[in-house]
Amino acid sequence: MLLLPDLVVLATLALTVKADTPVCKAYGTKELSQFSKEGDINIGGNFSFHQKPVEVKPTLLVNPGSIQCEWLNPDELQYAQTMIFAIEEINNSSELLPEFSLGYRIFDSCPNIPLSVRASLALMNGHEEGLQRCSKTSTAHAVIGDTTSTSTIGIARTMGPFLIPVISHSATCACLSNRREYPSFFRTVPSDLYQNVALAKLVKHFGWTWVGAIRSNSDYGNNGMATFLEAAAREGVCVEYSVAIYRTDPRDWFLEVVDIIKRSTSKVIVAFAEGNDLEILFKELFWQNVTGLQWVGSEGWVTYRNLALPVHYAVAQGAVGFAVPNAVIPGLGKFLANSQPSTRPGDRGLVEFWETTFGCKMTPGSLGSSVQACTGRESLRETNSRYADVSDSSLLNNIYKAVYALGHALHQLTNCQSGQGPFENGTCADKKHIEPWQLLHYLQKVNFTTQNGERVSFDDQGDPPARYTLVNWQMDSTGSIVFQTIGHYDASQTEGQQFQMNENVSAVWAGNQTEVTTF
Repeated sequence: MLLLPDLVVLATLALTVKADTPVCKAYGTKELSQFSKEGDINIGGNFSFHQKPVEVKPTLLVNPGSIQCEWLNPDELQYAQTMIFAIEEINNSSELLPEFSLGYRIFDSCPNIPLSVRASLALMNGHEEGLQRCSKTSTAHAVIGDTTSTSTIGIARTMGPFLIPVISHSATCACLSNRREYPSFFRTVPSDLYQNVALAKLVKHFGWTWVGAIRSNSDYGNNGMATFLEAAAREGVCVEYSVAIYRTDPRDWFLEVVDIIKRSTSKVIVAFAEGNDLEILFKELFWQNVTGLQWVGSEGWVTYRNLALPVHYAVAQGAVGFAVPNAVIPGLGKFLANSQPSTRPGDRGLVEFWETTFGCKMTPGSLGSSVQACTGRESLRETNSRYADVSDSSLLNNIYKAVYALGHALHQLTNCQSGQGPFENGTCADKKHIEPWQLLHYLQKVNFTTQNGERVSFDDQGDPPARYTLVNWQMDSTGSIVFQTIGHYDASQTEGQQFQMNENVSAVWAGNQTEVTTF
């Protein structure tokens, strides 16, 4: 005899069997994009607009809702807007993809792995209410992002099995060069594999053979430091201590790290870390007057603008490290300065920044008694906002190159001649139904020159050529901290020719010295 629950199960099975196509339903709250525009071909984006996820402590009894984020970062808004700028530039071009329009859907990763993965799933499946087709083609043909290696790993692992291309402008972890684990990952920033070797050579070059080491307790920091320690050992550099920090660690641990630094005999610290983590440590060091040490940095922090403050400079004066080369992107500064916010759902990415910058509210219904409505006549040209500052466009240029790499790959795909195509029996992709794996094939082969003369290509692991600038923390006559270029490193050159110091620029070292001190 069948009981009622059994009948329900049979009925459910019957409905499933009769369905022509499997259906899926996402559980939880709907994840909204921050910026969006529909096109014939859509590119996804994932950037860390906020720097701190608010903890959610689920009871496992109810849906806890979306993870909330705090600490808006204008730099990440710049990244998203640079992606939009490049897309619009291609859309207005008569040479690249003249018969197709590019669209975009850009999400906030916080940075937080669950949010990165959720955004990836949203880019693959869309936001349709109710049931979704499990076999539906991805709504994004490729994804640009994320900024951190840890978040990017979550995206690349999610997208990889579906062969959806992912291009990061800033994720440098050498682990991402593994084609078996990340078959669809590319980047326009060099792998840390080259930077770690370069850092070890840099330390040896200046005669610093007894150093301390600090890293971020993340994929970026742990993998990077492990490779550096191996390279340092080959160069004859000894490491006195190696400790890990992370922004969510209790203050007691940061104080313990300060004590380790104070007790140590090494006067050079190699930091393979992210700026958010060092920001906390630098403040603790400043409060305890731990200065005069020579800091050597990875690109994760050495040009991080949030660190360019007097309190941090007092600690890391004369720091040296590698950075992505700067570039000029014609028209980008004007584009950013002319930005205007939208209140359309899924395209509200500038609203919080706008309300904070101008002290007004975009939505009249949310007005408080002392807050005025935004007039729509506000202009970023009248502000001194970092958002519109393109003096350091190194990572912006990486995003610009990533968009154009996709543009060139799509251009080659759509110009394929029947019978001469790269797929089975010489076939080409169906222009009306382009699959991400087909775009992936063409992306691996791109080779072009940008407007500023920079060559863009990828090796078999999806990595670009490894070139860095060597920067030095200095203070100019106005009291502003500047990241002065004092040299270059090119991994493609022969041994002994990879470092090129700029003899026309003076460097500043720890303790405001003008000569290198061999500790």
